Amino acid sequence: MKKRSGLIPSLILIMYIAAVVACASTSKKESTGEYVDDSVITTKVKSQLAADDFLKSFQIDVETYKGIVQLSGFVDAQKAVDKAVKITRNVKGVKSVKNDLIVK
Repeated sequence: MKKRSGLIPSLILIMYIAAVVACASTSKKESTGEYVDDSVITTKVKSQLAADDFLKSFQIDVETYKGIVQLSGFVDAQKAVDKAVKITRNVKGVKSVKNDLIVK
């Protein structure tokens, strides 16, 4: 009976370690927490850009990976690029901005 009582805590410990390792991030994969954080950042940036009267007419795509925000799409003036980058940098949680916006 003593072998069984020691087996259950060991199995629980192994399952806990496996869960922690499965949710850890690597250089090519985000952890669950990082994915959620990036989703929140993306949503905040998109809503800030949509709320701006000058920028809301442009289709600006926003993607976030580990706090790095990538802006892509087409705009008609450098002023739009500068404003979009400025707004994005001011969002909490943004580590840097990769600007792939194209002025056409």
